[in-house]
Amino acid sequence: MIAFRHFALRRGSRLLLSDIDLVIQSGWRLGVVGRNGCGKSSLFAALQGQLESDAGELDMPAKLRLATVAQETPALPDPAIEYVMSGDVELAAVLRDELDAQARGDTEAMARAHHRIEELHGYDARSRAGRLLHGLGFSPETHERAVQEFSGGWRVRLNLARALMAPSELLLLDEPTNHLDLDAVLWLEEWLRRYQGTLLVISHDREFLDGVITHTLHLNEGRAKLYTGNYSSFELQRAEQLRLQQIAHEREQAERAHLQSFIDRFKAKASKAKQAQSRMKRLEKMAGTEAVRAERAFRFQFAVPDRLPDSMLQLEEIEAGYPGESGQPPASILRDVRFRLEAGERIGLLGPNGAGKSTLVKTLVGELTPLGGERKAHKDLKIGYFAQHTVESLREGASPFDHLQDKAPGVSAQVMRDFLGSWNFAGDRAFESVDGFSGGERARLALALIAWDKPNLLLLDEPTNHLDLDMREALADALADFDGALVLVSHDRHLLGMVCDSFWRVADGKVESFDGDLDDYARWLRARGNAPKKANDTDSKPAESAADRRRAAAAQRENEKATRQRVKKIETRVAAIDEDLVKLEQKLADPATYNGSTAELMKLGQRQTELRKEKETLEAEWLQLYELLEA
Repeated sequence: MIAFRHFALRRGSRLLLSDIDLVIQSGWRLGVVGRNGCGKSSLFAALQGQLESDAGELDMPAKLRLATVAQETPALPDPAIEYVMSGDVELAAVLRDELDAQARGDTEAMARAHHRIEELHGYDARSRAGRLLHGLGFSPETHERAVQEFSGGWRVRLNLARALMAPSELLLLDEPTNHLDLDAVLWLEEWLRRYQGTLLVISHDREFLDGVITHTLHLNEGRAKLYTGNYSSFELQRAEQLRLQQIAHEREQAERAHLQSFIDRFKAKASKAKQAQSRMKRLEKMAGTEAVRAERAFRFQFAVPDRLPDSMLQLEEIEAGYPGESGQPPASILRDVRFRLEAGERIGLLGPNGAGKSTLVKTLVGELTPLGGERKAHKDLKIGYFAQHTVESLREGASPFDHLQDKAPGVSAQVMRDFLGSWNFAGDRAFESVDGFSGGERARLALALIAWDKPNLLLLDEPTNHLDLDMREALADALADFDGALVLVSHDRHLLGMVCDSFWRVADGKVESFDGDLDDYARWLRARGNAPKKANDTDSKPAESAADRRRAAAAQRENEKATRQRVKKIETRVAAIDEDLVKLEQKLADPATYNGSTAELMKLGQRQTELRKEKETLEAEWLQLYELLEA
């Protein structure tokens, strides 16, 4: 149990949290929500002992084991799997003690280390670390790669795996879905639902929160209020409270009308009936939350494009990738891509990280020249492109006004200030340096600069990273009202479901239309084993008809019996290995063993290593087979 008693927290002169009285019970999965800057990360820092309260008390059990995701990843030469294993700090220390004892020839210390490793289930550690890496999208051949060889996004995943590896009674996760593809997000949801300790998670992904949490802690204006239930339940409860506080009736009715216009608009799209039904289901989840949405002060829109050509952009038999460097051949990522964008189309791109979604977007933009094939663009095409480097390219030391003035040198200052005000950079905020802006504020400014140009095609690659829930809702509303075409890459299922009419899957070097909505995609992933696959795995195309699905089901039933038999054989063999390992470990823990023949001792160690490797291989196979049967 964790208790806050009259707890208060300041950052500089600013009061973040005031007079918080809260008890968090053991085993809760608690989502911490609130606008950017409300104190969520500071609350986590206090739980970690990095910040002391300015008033009141924070009571935590003295021996509570806490795990959290490190913000930085050192450029280590260590293999990825060993870096993840080191998340279990106590086990890592005992393994070092074992090696030191071996080097000294200290048999008693070796015996003690063996006993302790057995108590900590240390001989299964490599297998457990491998399963975590597998679930987070690391292909088997990358497990032994040095940490320093991974890019920033993959290092974030390594830190997440390391935190999940650590034995803990309290797990703190701050935006864990950033840098994860949808496949890995779904896997993480399942893992966290099985977590036995107390979980506190900060996330702006409402679908992820709905899938994981049992309670919601809302931070607002320095206060904290606890709600029972997931994020959707919180919205409904808070809406009711706000209604009891007499939220302005006309604002609530206006929001109802806005949502109803969505429903009416998409009901009429008979050609996109499946996607319309999916969007309606998401809107139904939001029914009754109009007061919460009306409370949101921030709303924006993308201007109507000056021109909207019918056929906007076309890729014909494209080979997409990157030119070779220093005499190396080009790196081909996608092949035989046939992709056409018409006016008003709204396409969501699905698929694992590293499969080529960003490569496709860069090819559509024209940032990457095709290695083969032809890109055709209408002469009136005007692209608005958002990617991570868009945020990073903002000039340090410059203000929002400076950035807009660079784009529109002849426009009056008042027009630019009015425009920036509509994006919540009002008054003096328009002249503040971006150096002090949060990640969400920088992303909002980048979107504002794109909107200024009145694009007729938006190409957005993970636009919601760093955006809080209010800003994400405002973006969803703006994109739903946008008159131009849209291609969206995002791990935010709510945003994808609200604004996209069709989906394409990018994987295995191909770009193919996915016949279904996001619920279909989640079911399809589970049927494949509920685990992310490496980008070059060969998987069959999703079933496109009832007949195809029946044939696939029949084939699955034929294979199921053989799969179950193999699972039983593996379980029998693993049980036998466990018995042999127990006997070996008892011998190795006996100091008398070290007084005998050195050759015999070496044989025992060699046999132990062989059995562990065999068990690890069998467990990996068992996991894949079991996931298939479970699906």
